[in-house]
Amino acid sequence: MPAAQHARGTIGILTGGGDVPGLNPAIRAVTIRALAEGYRVIGIRRGWAGLVNLVRDPQADNSEHAQVLTSEVVARAGRTGGTFLHSSRTNPMSVRKEDVPPHLADRYTGKVNDLIPEVLQNLDFLGIDHLIPIGGDDTLSVAVRLYREGFKVVAIPKTMDNDVPGTDYCIGFSTCVTRTIEMTNRLRTSAGSHERFLVLEVFGRYAGFTAMLPTMAGSANRCVIPEHRFDIEQLTELLVEDRNRNPSRYAIALVSEGAMFRGGEMVFSDQATDAFGHAKLGGIGDLVSAHLQQLSPKFNKGRTVNTITQKLGYLVRGGDPDAIDSIVPMAFGNLALDLIMKGVHGRLVVLRNGRYDNVPLDVITSSKKLVNVERFYSTERLRPHYHNIFEMAPLFIMTSD
Repeated sequence: MPAAQHARGTIGILTGGGDVPGLNPAIRAVTIRALAEGYRVIGIRRGWAGLVNLVRDPQADNSEHAQVLTSEVVARAGRTGGTFLHSSRTNPMSVRKEDVPPHLADRYTGKVNDLIPEVLQNLDFLGIDHLIPIGGDDTLSVAVRLYREGFKVVAIPKTMDNDVPGTDYCIGFSTCVTRTIEMTNRLRTSAGSHERFLVLEVFGRYAGFTAMLPTMAGSANRCVIPEHRFDIEQLTELLVEDRNRNPSRYAIALVSEGAMFRGGEMVFSDQATDAFGHAKLGGIGDLVSAHLQQLSPKFNKGRTVNTITQKLGYLVRGGDPDAIDSIVPMAFGNLALDLIMKGVHGRLVVLRNGRYDNVPLDVITSSKKLVNVERFYSTERLRPHYHNIFEMAPLFIMTSD
């Protein structure tokens, strides 16, 4: 798929990192508007992997790495979850020797290799003038690098954790919260039938928004988040109190996957790391559950309280987007096109204080977005605050500002 001339130029779009509902509506919004404005649109497949593995030969079959997008293609996919362009966690700034494509193996022989020069040449080969990456802070850190190298980039924030800096909202967060509330409520019947603690592990490596919002909405009695190392005896005592006050004799705790015991560290499912250096999290929910059951007699007159444990994981990121994750991606896609048509680049489209806007792209690498514990979280009660936090707050209340 070599470069082709087009009246207004060519726009590339890719999705990186984890899948979330709302990616396909964003791709649709960009494509339909761009085509109407006279642009050609190319979808990069499998995130940054498509631009790493592409072969710069007019005779090569690069259909696995890029495809021309049409209104028909994106209209069919636009109301569904996931990303039809597929995704990966490829980091072209740090490619291990064994992952270097065969046609580049003789040029990149280091243990870890920077393939950004190849990405830039591949963008030129495809004739792409503007790039719209959709992703979280890892995916978009590559976008920051490309912009610093001189390429025209406008980015769209996406992540279940809602932790991309600079924006109050990231695509996928609303559906994640909606699914968490729904599934927590479904599991109440089992917890109540057996008079148990219900422990649900939810997404959130560094930020606890996905545990805080459902708890604030009444889905759980307590939550533990990455921003505050918690005392397991404190959590047990609080949950015993909650259970004993409940006529159905059960209590619920949401546990962020990145939450840590006091004096402990994150719990990993194994020590392998992805291309951005992150080990896979998993298991904190099981550990919390086991400790709660073990400690419960201490606070429950010597009687053990059994537990039900469930890792929600991919259940909250699968399926179709909810209303917000259908509307916001549409707006973000059109905002990105507006900026490109104005000749503005190096920006991240955002929602701030209930209004659509854009901010400098390098906010991705220059700051962190975390729950403000002092303002929003009670470390004594292990649950959100409700006093004096709502007036003039955005829709989802908690931001990094």
